[in-house]
Amino acid sequence: MNNTGTYIDKKFIPAQTTLDNALISENEYRTLHKQSIENPETFWGEIAEKELSWFKKWDQIFIQDGTCYEWFNGAKLNITYNCLDRHIEKGLGDKIAYYYTNEGENERTITYSELHKLVCKFANGLKSLGVKKADTVTIYMPLTIELTVAMLACARIGAVHSVVFGGFSAAALRSRIEDAESKIVITSVFTRRRGKETSLRNVVEEATNGLDFLEKIIIDRRLSGQELKDREIDFYELLNANSEDCKPEEMDAEDPLFILYTSGSTGKPKGILHTVGGYNLYTHYTTKLTFDIHKDDVYWCTADCGWITGHSYVLYGPLSNGMTNVIFEGAPDFPNPEIWWATIEKYKVTKFYTAPTAIRMFMKHGAELPKKHNLSSLKIIGSVGEPINPEAWIWYYENIGYSKCPIVDTWWQTETGGHILVTLPSIAQKPGRAGLPFLGIDADVVNHEGESVPPGTQGFLVIRKPWPAALRTCWKNEERFQQYWTEIKEGIYFSGDIAIKDEDGYFTVLGRTDDVIKVSGHRIGSAEVESALVGHIAVAEAAAVGLPDDVKGENIKVFVILKSGIQATAELKTDLKNVVRQNIGGFAEPDEIEFVEKLPKTRSGKIMRRVLRATALGQELGDISTLEE
Repeated sequence: MNNTGTYIDKKFIPAQTTLDNALISENEYRTLHKQSIENPETFWGEIAEKELSWFKKWDQIFIQDGTCYEWFNGAKLNITYNCLDRHIEKGLGDKIAYYYTNEGENERTITYSELHKLVCKFANGLKSLGVKKADTVTIYMPLTIELTVAMLACARIGAVHSVVFGGFSAAALRSRIEDAESKIVITSVFTRRRGKETSLRNVVEEATNGLDFLEKIIIDRRLSGQELKDREIDFYELLNANSEDCKPEEMDAEDPLFILYTSGSTGKPKGILHTVGGYNLYTHYTTKLTFDIHKDDVYWCTADCGWITGHSYVLYGPLSNGMTNVIFEGAPDFPNPEIWWATIEKYKVTKFYTAPTAIRMFMKHGAELPKKHNLSSLKIIGSVGEPINPEAWIWYYENIGYSKCPIVDTWWQTETGGHILVTLPSIAQKPGRAGLPFLGIDADVVNHEGESVPPGTQGFLVIRKPWPAALRTCWKNEERFQQYWTEIKEGIYFSGDIAIKDEDGYFTVLGRTDDVIKVSGHRIGSAEVESALVGHIAVAEAAAVGLPDDVKGENIKVFVILKSGIQATAELKTDLKNVVRQNIGGFAEPDEIEFVEKLPKTRSGKIMRRVLRATALGQELGDISTLEE
């Protein structure tokens, strides 16, 4: 069924066991949401006192001046204290923080006490290299225990981490290191995927060649035995040379915690900045309510920490709640397409959070494979990264959730820090609809003037007031940050997405208004792909669009105008695909390249990508009154 079919209008009522154990009922949600919108300061102040530990209480809960805002002004805290120390002080030091596993089913477990010791020792190691509060550190690592240690160690001493996904190319990594001006890069010799060891060290070496401001590269050699080179320091030698006593830095609530680069409608990625206090509170509370967290839960979010989902729902949110987590290094279908189901069975995972891309891939393998494994431990399953189509929702619900697990379909962004739209476990779900606004979120669907549109009408998805985890700025680009809060009307956050709200208040997110393509949950800017292609000696101009794909959500098609005298050949297509792979990463490689003589443009010269998209799909072109010819 599609968005006009039967499933999306059907409500799936949670099982009685879910309702009996829920931290918050539907009636409580309705009451609290109303209170949180009418009096957000009182609401968030009470939650902050109840849920987190603070070294110093705030002077003011919320301050706003135009498009600038602060939460918990004057408060002092450290996110790693909330993620580690306070659990240990409560006698939970022996509780497992992470089960690490991989394609070879190699296992490593680490308790909260053990993780705390590693973080403190590595934090002292960073200090010994001269890293101090507000310095930036770039992290380019696979999803391992060492990655979590590196991120937490930075937060422990107040250094601002910038995690770059391990699939990005040397050129993409270099641009992020340069923009953040990181004097330290932390990496690994390799990452394991599909049975192969892919070098990360070589990528870092190429990316950092000639960067004079870079002082050291800390490298996890992973028992490889490789010799260290200039500027390189062994991860564990640095860690073991330092004390396990590291007092957490007392951070202002509005001090920077991390930068995370995300694709936009320009060629240069935006460095989204999140701060300590509001982000800690919001990721903690969304994790707790969205996944209905109880002390015996085993939670697995399949995201990588190179993306915001990994930051918020692999690391900070789960650890702040004292959860036992699973992390998996490798592909979801290697060495066989049962590996994830075997992992859920092995660790008795109770809460599972993954992307529609993965679900659609497993659908192609058939329902017989998950049936070979006992998935009865699951209580809640979630979806993240892109809208989930109703067919995939139903398959997930029936075959993974045994028709008893509520599906928490979440919509949010790098910029939002945490869940914005979500149907909490105790509330009836509608397949394909992200659901209702989280507590404290005043979301709406509006027209160009910022006025609410009638139910069932397409419009712009906005949020009317700042929330604690909202981005604070774009790194070195305040003008771009201002656009978020002025695009529709000053003071209203413009998400860049089109949505519909039904008569029950459920939101359906339909896609982007800007030129961002979602491939397997990864945000890729059209302009990034185009910029890479135009850098090729043969290319005069290029335009990239996203087209629907049953598995990946979207695939990339590019239209290329060649320079005069250049012949279009199959070899050139291959070369151009390689250019994108080298400049951005393999996940951004175009699926299709078409050579053209002209591109549709407005009179002002803007490429009309929607016309290209409609043409590729054989659809009506719509309003083309602004088309030059």
